[in-house]
Amino acid sequence: MKSATRSANSAFFSAVESGIFPPTGGFLKRSFDFTSALLALVFISPLFLMLVLLVKFSDKGPAFYGHPRVGHNGKTFRCLKFRTMVTDGDRVLQAYLQSDPKALEEWRATRKLQNDPRVTVVGSILRKLSLDELPQLLNILRGEMSVVGPRPVVEEELERYEHAAVYYLRTRPGLTGLWQVSGRNDVSYASRVAFDTHYVQNWSLSRDMLIIARTIPAVCLSRGSY
Repeated sequence: MKSATRSANSAFFSAVESGIFPPTGGFLKRSFDFTSALLALVFISPLFLMLVLLVKFSDKGPAFYGHPRVGHNGKTFRCLKFRTMVTDGDRVLQAYLQSDPKALEEWRATRKLQNDPRVTVVGSILRKLSLDELPQLLNILRGEMSVVGPRPVVEEELERYEHAAVYYLRTRPGLTGLWQVSGRNDVSYASRVAFDTHYVQNWSLSRDMLIIARTIPAVCLSRGSY
């Protein structure tokens, strides 16, 4: 973790390093996650295979993309997605931000761009429909993520949680969550942190089921997705 985050949460990080914080929801949540992810993969396997081929052959790059994210107790894992960007995305992003001050300001504020030059044509469709995140079902099976929880963040993002980072680190990141069904990119980052904190503080399996039910219309209406 970055020093600023560790300084702000020194007591918690000491506890984390001792491994004393079990994930939110315990065995009940983990059992639900594993069963749900396995059934979902079986059910959508034809769609999953079709998307693999579509991404693979649309611009000759790899079908999957894995990016390091912070998980439960600060453990880093590779968060999987269908690749939605060009293969030299880092170079394209840096050149774009250097040429557009407004885009740079947007990136610094949200770590996202509404008009991202790295996104491919196929990728823009997958993002709009949230289909790019389906490979995270594999992360769930491996125990790195949950069906419901805070969206996985990179280390530098976790610093923005400040004291609320303790709540993010107490649970597995989620495929969906309270932020996703409450506007996603249309809400401020501070609101996102508040949603994540509220979720962990008030977790119950019934709340998870409610968030899953709310995810369906949120995805269909593409609220806040880009």
